[in-house]
Amino acid sequence: MSRSAHPAGPRHADVLPEGHYTAPATDLNVLDEKVWSRTVTRDANGALTVGGIEVARLAEEFGTPAYFLDESDFRARCRAWADAFGPGADVFYAGKAFLSRAVVRWLQEEGLNLDVCSGGELTTALDAGMPAERIAFHGNNKTVAEIERAVEAGVGRIVLDSFQEIARVAHIAQGRGLRQRVQIRVTVGVEAHTHEFIATAHEDQKFGIALAGGQAAEAVRRALTLDGLELIGIHSHIGSQIFDMAGFEVSARRVVQLLAEVRDEHGVELPEIDLGGGLGIAYTSEDDPREPHEIAKALSDIVTRECESANLSTPRISVEPGRAIVGPTAFTLYEVGTIKPLEGLRTYVSVDGGMSDNIRTALYDAEYSVALVSRSSDAEPMLVRVVGKHCESGDIVVKDAFLPADLAPGDLIAVPATGAYCRSMASNYNHALRPPVVAVRDGEARVIVRRETEEDLLRLDVG
Repeated sequence: MSRSAHPAGPRHADVLPEGHYTAPATDLNVLDEKVWSRTVTRDANGALTVGGIEVARLAEEFGTPAYFLDESDFRARCRAWADAFGPGADVFYAGKAFLSRAVVRWLQEEGLNLDVCSGGELTTALDAGMPAERIAFHGNNKTVAEIERAVEAGVGRIVLDSFQEIARVAHIAQGRGLRQRVQIRVTVGVEAHTHEFIATAHEDQKFGIALAGGQAAEAVRRALTLDGLELIGIHSHIGSQIFDMAGFEVSARRVVQLLAEVRDEHGVELPEIDLGGGLGIAYTSEDDPREPHEIAKALSDIVTRECESANLSTPRISVEPGRAIVGPTAFTLYEVGTIKPLEGLRTYVSVDGGMSDNIRTALYDAEYSVALVSRSSDAEPMLVRVVGKHCESGDIVVKDAFLPADLAPGDLIAVPATGAYCRSMASNYNHALRPPVVAVRDGEARVIVRRETEEDLLRLDVG
């Protein structure tokens, strides 16, 4: 059946002081296409299907909780970003959002590059066959061993995050008779409109080298004098889950000003500029993300305009969408357990997962949607809070949403847009077993990251 938008998200609970609420204006059985992946729909019985497979069958085969990733949607989003920026730019998938060997192979096949920010992510990328020259290595505190591994592997770029790292990478590369391609990450003093924990371009935080006070200019000065480094450009990242392009415009302007200063002082025009990622996705129906082609045009226009104003050649642009690719492609499937009505407030719906498979609500006050997916229902909507099974009051998956009043233990509910950062940040809190990631495509489902077992937990406990 066709899908149309409906307010299934947390912000649609208009809670009044008396504890009453305004019910959603449209049918809870209708899925909001903004927050679900492209192949998700409902069958004739109202059950959710993804890639042509009903969720009840998926739950029976793979259990709950579990992440189900729409492979066709993931690949389509990769192509959309690559096509939007074209061959004159580079799209680096941000592996921190979610990374597995299968994902690395999909990226290669769809023509994207990959950025990693740890030795583990680098190992996964290389093990899955990603060419080292298509890898960028981030991080504010890369260890000597990680830098050595990256240099020896021949990664395409290392993003330098401090004065100490400039010297460290240069020493390691020169000791091997190599010149490592690098970018310098600068903090541009832009206040991104996002949660303070995921804003990264103001001066008072751990990432990058500040433009203020000439620090970034000094970093460029040092990098250009070191034999072990080939400085190819400047990197900037202003935050995550951003919808407003104004911050990117300010950031690009300031980075281009730095490029002009480098040209004027050193007679060198750096050939690349990386504007980072952080583009937002729809977690609820009120979120309104831009399409890749709109973002590409906006960023390209900004850089071109600023370079023309500074009489600079336009550098090659790189971007790093991670969440914007994988976030919308997956949902988390839960089984409903205890249902606890609180008169005059809301109903608490407990599921068989929680903050161990999605810490973002507790960590960032993140908003999510939720839907009953094992069947349809004509029951009246009730205001609910979806919570987990962990021993924490803050173990909340969805703060406020509407579900049908006939919801019962054993029903399946799903939280969409959980492809980014949920499995990546999953934990074993309360010795929970981390869920599997199951890729679904064209009527077939396969595990790409298996469910943890109790044997996995005990294997690490050497007591």
